Amino acid sequence: MQIVGYAPLEHALFVADSGSVDRLELAPGTDLEYTLGERHCAGTTDGDTHYPCERSRAPYCPLHTTPWSVANNADSEEEHAIYLAGFSPDLFKVGVTRSWRLETRLREQGADRAAHISTVPDGRIAREHESEISAEYAITERVRVAAKIRGLADPFDESEWQQLLGEFDVIEEFDFGYGFDLREPPIAEPLLTGRVVGTKGRVLVLEHARTTYAVDMRGLVGYELMEGATDRDLQTSLGGFG
Repeated sequence: MQIVGYAPLEHALFVADSGSVDRLELAPGTDLEYTLGERHCAGTTDGDTHYPCERSRAPYCPLHTTPWSVANNADSEEEHAIYLAGFSPDLFKVGVTRSWRLETRLREQGADRAAHISTVPDGRIAREHESEISAEYAITERVRVAAKIRGLADPFDESEWQQLLGEFDVIEEFDFGYGFDLREPPIAEPLLTGRVVGTKGRVLVLEHARTTYAVDMRGLVGYELMEGATDRDLQTSLGGFG
């Protein structure tokens, strides 16, 4: 059994076994007892069918990786939205997406707050404006998952966010909630043992042995999966010794 994909908005991982693909539900409160084995290319899927690949590169080998330019050219003629996204406590980015996918894209990223600031005819113009805004306002175009994980237990800086929005003519604002409130920073760890606290974008939050862990779901893709809780030594929070 191998992890071959994830669906952040559906709270699920996709696992393949003997050529068939099934869902592994990640609803809050779900108890997971799996051990991660070797990791290699996740191959490709077509509906419920999996075509495996044994190449060592993960999550995908060069044969199963779509170049960035190919992935983005397909939507270049569609109307695009330019947006700002905020992540706790004070990480802000500018981004672009097809207009009809705006809210979906923001939830996929796990944004706490967001604002639609402009609409343009196509992807090329959108990316040009994105770069200009990034340079003028010193806003990044990318927030790494590790940085999002570090801020999971921190309150969002509303004051700094509103100060940034004051520089733009905001079309629409978004305020997202993810259904959990952490009291201490989670430990980043590739893990699939524990009780699901929730998901935020592609980050899965688990509680195991009185410690909270944050797992990048993309970082799980390619792992072979075995039933049974992990027995490896894990970093533990101070609360885990109580």
